[in-house]
Amino acid sequence: MPRVPELKLEQLNDEQKTVFEAIQRRLGGNASLSRGPFGVLLNAPKVAFGAITAYGSFRDGKIERRLFELMILVVARHMTAQFEWFAHAPRAVEAGIAPETVDAIRNRRTPMLTRDDEKMVYDVVAEMCATRTLSQASYDRALAALGLERLVELIAGTGFYVMIAMTLNAFDVAVPTGEKVLPA
Repeated sequence: MPRVPELKLEQLNDEQKTVFEAIQRRLGGNASLSRGPFGVLLNAPKVAFGAITAYGSFRDGKIERRLFELMILVVARHMTAQFEWFAHAPRAVEAGIAPETVDAIRNRRTPMLTRDDEKMVYDVVAEMCATRTLSQASYDRALAALGLERLVELIAGTGFYVMIAMTLNAFDVAVPTGEKVLPA
């Protein structure tokens, strides 16, 4: 059960309404007060505004969507963030990540990746999640593959989605059906 009461539009103060409108614009009208991270984050409107601003910069970034969604899946699985997985596993497949890859990550197996860029992203994000740092060899490999700007996007995006996962987990935000989409 969620730990934060569901917000109602009519209960939002002016600052929350302004931020919620910005969230709605950014998410194409698909933001929800009853599920996902923004229903929690709106309880601290400045934090919610910072999060939607960061989200926008990642969505408009230079890293390919397929690779960005792969990064999110690795983070969601590492954090066992049920809602984050629920929201992004279908997006990853839509962006071009093979369903077998999604299934392997879901079940904590190393995926059999055939594309070098996917293997590099998987390895870098898994290393960051496991060790909280990046070895020189991994850094050099990622820098050569992505360039500095996209590498910064990948690492910052990893941190952003760890923050989202922590928010979802700490406030016990469930998927709409209430089921656990990730095994423990």
